[in-house]
Amino acid sequence: IPVFILAGLLVHCVFLVSIFDIYFSSPLVHGMTPQQTPLPPPAKRLVLFVADGLRADSLYELNSNGTPRAPYLRSILENNGSWGISHTRVPTESRPGHVALIAGFYEDVSAVAKGWKENPVEFDSVFNESKYTWSWGSPDILPMFAKGATGDHVYTFCYAAESEDFGAEDAAKLDIWVFDHVKSFFNSSRSNQTLFSALNEEKVVLFLHLLGIDTNGHAHRPDSREYQENIKQVDEGVKEIASLIDDFYGNDGKTAFILTSDHGMTDWGSHGAGHPSETLTPLIVWGAGVNYPQQVTSQFFEDNFLKEWKLENLKRIDVNQADVAPLMASLIGVPFPLNSVGTLPLEYLNSSAHFKAESMFTNAVQILEQFKVKMSQKKKTTLSFLFTPFKPLSDSEQINLLKKIRLYIQQQKYDEAVALCKTLINLALEGLSYYHKYDRLFLGLSIAVGFVGWTTYVILVIIKAHTNLTKTVPTNEKKSTVLFYSFASAGMIIAFFLLIQTCPWTYYVYCLLPVPVWYAVLREIPVIQDLATNVLSLHMGQSIGFLLVCILGIEILVFSFFYRSALTIGLLVFAGWPVITQLWIQAKTKALIWTLLCVLLAVFPLMPVVGREPNIPLVIAAGLLTLLISFFSLASLCKSENKYRDNEDLKVYFYQMFSVALSTYVVSSTHNSLKNKQGLPVMNQIISWMTLVSSPVLLLLSPTFLFQRLFSILLSLMSTYLLFSTGYEALFPLALFGLMFAWINMEQEALQHYGLSLKPKLAVFNFTCAVDITQFRQLHLDDVRRSFFFVFFIVTAFFGTGNIASINSFDPASVYCFLTVFSPFMMGGLLLLKVAIPFVLVSCAFEAVQVTTQLSSKSLFLIVLVISDIMALHFFFLVQDYGSWLDIGTSISHYVLVMSLTIFMMVMNGLAQLLTTQRLGHPRRTKHHS
Repeated sequence: IPVFILAGLLVHCVFLVSIFDIYFSSPLVHGMTPQQTPLPPPAKRLVLFVADGLRADSLYELNSNGTPRAPYLRSILENNGSWGISHTRVPTESRPGHVALIAGFYEDVSAVAKGWKENPVEFDSVFNESKYTWSWGSPDILPMFAKGATGDHVYTFCYAAESEDFGAEDAAKLDIWVFDHVKSFFNSSRSNQTLFSALNEEKVVLFLHLLGIDTNGHAHRPDSREYQENIKQVDEGVKEIASLIDDFYGNDGKTAFILTSDHGMTDWGSHGAGHPSETLTPLIVWGAGVNYPQQVTSQFFEDNFLKEWKLENLKRIDVNQADVAPLMASLIGVPFPLNSVGTLPLEYLNSSAHFKAESMFTNAVQILEQFKVKMSQKKKTTLSFLFTPFKPLSDSEQINLLKKIRLYIQQQKYDEAVALCKTLINLALEGLSYYHKYDRLFLGLSIAVGFVGWTTYVILVIIKAHTNLTKTVPTNEKKSTVLFYSFASAGMIIAFFLLIQTCPWTYYVYCLLPVPVWYAVLREIPVIQDLATNVLSLHMGQSIGFLLVCILGIEILVFSFFYRSALTIGLLVFAGWPVITQLWIQAKTKALIWTLLCVLLAVFPLMPVVGREPNIPLVIAAGLLTLLISFFSLASLCKSENKYRDNEDLKVYFYQMFSVALSTYVVSSTHNSLKNKQGLPVMNQIISWMTLVSSPVLLLLSPTFLFQRLFSILLSLMSTYLLFSTGYEALFPLALFGLMFAWINMEQEALQHYGLSLKPKLAVFNFTCAVDITQFRQLHLDDVRRSFFFVFFIVTAFFGTGNIASINSFDPASVYCFLTVFSPFMMGGLLLLKVAIPFVLVSCAFEAVQVTTQLSSKSLFLIVLVISDIMALHFFFLVQDYGSWLDIGTSISHYVLVMSLTIFMMVMNGLAQLLTTQRLGHPRRTKHHS
């Protein structure tokens, strides 16, 4: 068994990692030569303001009384500069947003693992190409641009990481810190000759990263007074800095200013996904070389913002976020960043047609350079007779286009030159994408073949080892030797083929994995033949009906990943299960309770996603309800004449109930304190962390009788879960646990109904007295339903209170009882723990079902594995890396979820065994056997 489990883990890890290699490898290439416009630039220096987390509508909207939110910036876009919306891409996080603005490319998904902090891949940026860059702001953002820079010309000034506190009185102080430091920096330069001359050089960049708006948005939501006040403070700060800089340089008219944002924010104060409120950010550009406001009579955009913002008559120029990098480069005349894929937005420039055409030509050549490097890399690693080049941009076509553009510029046909440059840029970007996805089909097929082989093998193992469907067939030695050598030679041919193409080692793993898997399947040919004769002798209609029900069940599960309401439909069908199978006749009360609890749980998937609006009274209600239920349970436990009951055990329950009461108090007092801007009380923080640590210990002190241990598990998990709750989700574990409890009882009835075994007395059933191996029975068709129930409940535990498949449904408010200072890994870990708690409940119930129905956990687990693998294969083909960013993010997370569910279930299985059977006991006690 361990060998099989290890193989399973290995295979699933390969399948999981494969999508990052197939769909999301780093698009960056190295080895291009820098490209620079030959004409003198319009500006000597550039000031970049990035207001982190600022939504476009929050800045451009007017207040209810018709006054602008940001008076200075409004006057700039009406009188001095150009404006528009910068469209960002997912993941809408600070790090990828800044990389797009400053380096001009969209960060690959491999950055996820780095928590958006350090550079997973070295890249070039506008700061690196500048003569000097001075930057002020957050320690999460600035260091990554300094680290990648060559030489010592990018200077950073950061505040302490502890300042980023969601529970602080006012996060706007982060921005005031930046403005004050910039002012004192310019004042000190008057007495520092070296600094003064450096500041007067050309190609200088000043970068102000303003994090206050983002922190206030997370803590108070974007429609709050704090968020809007912060916008006003930023507006005043920008005004002061702009006039300070103009004074410093004697109003020489050689400074360009850009104000934008790295991402927006949802109404409930989070970001990361692809909702328009997250992807639309403001862009205002003014100063040297920038177009003045252009009056227009009509302009068409798909959104209706212009009317709302009263800006219909001012030309709005929209860009993609990566287009800002080439704009900055051409304004101060530095080479375009080497990996930039942005297109220069010419409408922002107020310069000669010749300058525009030359800049555009530089832009096209810079992107074409990347295309050439990418193509030569692919050519090197592919056999010449197998290589299919990107037809629309062959070598002759490239030379032809470049010659044409050069000729147009010489003949002063600048508009034609610009149009051709845009064509060339689009072709080069298409070509880059073509070579980036070159091996995708071939790798995808290998993984799919491996997937199907593995699932088939697991089904064969189940049938051979755990059912009476096949009789043991002697193996044919001669045939199996032939089979082995033919598979070994196939493996060698594949390996040789990959070797001559100098493929990366991961390709060997993906392509060679199907070989041993299919070898294992084909070795079982006698079993397959035996099975086929058996199945054909069965009733045909029944077999087809069973298959159809299985397929329908799995499709409902797949569907529930997209629409949570599918879970409601599933639960309502479950509610009718005792009626359909006539079970209710023998156990009317149990069947009624089961039906009611199914209907109750079916309400949760219809509720809005958690975290939108905190509702603390509901959390308190859940805490009180838990206490009420536990009082009743304890009373019934004391009444029952159970000769194994011990007063020591009752103490454990009282401690656990006290812990639940304490958690309820901590949640309400913490949220009150944060509401009054008094920060997180230290005492509450200590209690929260102690509860987190002590609850599993208390659980292991309780007796291992079935109901007593499950009851203890509920109390332990609830005390922790309440601390993570902000709304109705606090009631979810209670409803789920009720249903699990009914499920354990219903499975007993089902056993009797199908005449599979005698009904054990659940009250005295003890987890530690594991059922004797000889008593394990073979699998029955009904066990497939049992396993399906488990997978369905696991998915319900996951999506019951919200769709976790989207990054923006994580609400940092969930962890405020533990910490309020921003720390991505700590917060992420705690949020994952919150997600895992309902899982643990379901897994422990499943453990109880396995033990009480006398099945080896392995046989049921194998069926669960088959179900989740078939689901995963669905999602493997649904993964996409095009379309809206929301779709891309969701498709990856669905696949990763299903794959991790499988790996996770293996872990959960072990954890459930530990939680149900282990006991930190009192040594003087003798063990009782039922």
